[in-house]
Amino acid sequence: MECEFPTINSNKQEILEIFNITKTIAVVGLSPDGSKDSHRVAKYLQEHGFKIVPIYPKEETILGEKVYRSLAEVPFEIDMVNIFRKPDILPLVADACIARGDVKIFWAQKGIVNNEAAQKAKDAGMSVVQNMCTMVEHRTLF
Repeated sequence: MECEFPTINSNKQEILEIFNITKTIAVVGLSPDGSKDSHRVAKYLQEHGFKIVPIYPKEETILGEKVYRSLAEVPFEIDMVNIFRKPDILPLVADACIARGDVKIFWAQKGIVNNEAAQKAKDAGMSVVQNMCTMVEHRTLF
């Protein structure tokens, strides 16, 4: 995916550090459908020791984990927010991350870029990754 403007993003060394500090990953848009990318990626991350927190409007459990309707509902600390939603939603997700105050990493999956949201997250002290797949990057680094 070509962007007209440079993408605000972390580099490989920062991504390695991100995985080393991350324990809990909230997956915004985690589908219960096993054929969807969000499900496959979350399952991979779960199998590699990360606590997955599904954020989805329906379902009670996905991948054996309690589903929350929003980031605000999650009653424990979240290290990373991994986003599988359209780019125009990202500023709202960034706002929700900032409101929580505990999110360290704002990660928009492959094909998802919103520099306004990325800058907002970065200005709030989060590491930012856009247009990259957590599963692919984890596999490459580990």
